[in-house]
Amino acid sequence: MEKQEIFSKVDHTLLTQTATWEEIKQICDDAVDFGTASVCIPPSYVKQAHEYLGEKMAVCTVIGFPNGYNTTAVKEFETKDAIANGAAEIDMVINLGWVKDKRFDLIEQEIRTLKSACQDKILKVIIETCLLTEEEKTKMCEVVTKAGADYIKTSTGFSTAGATFEDVKLFAEHVGKEVKIKAAGGISSFADAEEFISLGASRLGTSRIVKLAKNEQAGGY
Repeated sequence: MEKQEIFSKVDHTLLTQTATWEEIKQICDDAVDFGTASVCIPPSYVKQAHEYLGEKMAVCTVIGFPNGYNTTAVKEFETKDAIANGAAEIDMVINLGWVKDKRFDLIEQEIRTLKSACQDKILKVIIETCLLTEEEKTKMCEVVTKAGADYIKTSTGFSTAGATFEDVKLFAEHVGKEVKIKAAGGISSFADAEEFISLGASRLGTSRIVKLAKNEQAGGY
């Protein structure tokens, strides 16, 4: 697989708590230079990044991040605010307590609410696979499909582990045909990126792939 094909599926990501505008601006520049799918950045930088990038690059941001236990009303407000500021893609975190309580009706309704708030923008649903059982992951494939989201996403990158080949394979087997897959967190080589894509991932959430291409130390998300 050509590297450019891999770059075209990358959400070039910087979500660290200490991220500065200079660092955000650098990943915006790198995203344009390498032709990534988007930049994924904190909500507080969306407006500034959108104004800086114009139409050169899609801006993605995170909602209910990283724990997912904000109320639905808060997540809805966050989503509307992000889109008003120029976000083209929204990555939301589900309420994991609701998964453990088997309140799948509430999770489905929350996803539907945020999809409605997104209007025509892309909604990705982070289910934090490292904290779920295989049964719960399979159930979430069903819920995300029923709720009409655009993507199911493995991880925030802020919990106990990131994407695994096994989880992407599970997604591909159980998610609806209209729902795409995003693998995120810990993708540390072009070989790994290619394997995730071959297993069914349409997007990769990572900062390391571009760093590798720039011959920089590939740490972080």
